[in-house]
Amino acid sequence: MNIKYSEKSVKDLKSFTQPDRTLIVKKLHYFADNFEILKEPKKVRELKGSEFKSQYKFTVAKKIRVLFRVGSRKDIY
Repeated sequence: MNIKYSEKSVKDLKSFTQPDRTLIVKKLHYFADNFEILKEPKKVRELKGSEFKSQYKFTVAKKIRVLFRVGSRKDIY
């Protein structure tokens, strides 16, 4: 799975400290590589009531949550 960062994501990422940014990016790539496996034990959970389909969240650290969408390129923009 490829990761595409939106402009807002990059802006939000810059608001974190360097160690937190490194942790977030590292976890994002880990989850992208292991997405299907991590859905089973509920480490990655689909958001309910979102206006978008296939929108998920996961916890990076106690105070950091990441929201993301999964889909084909033409459908998620």
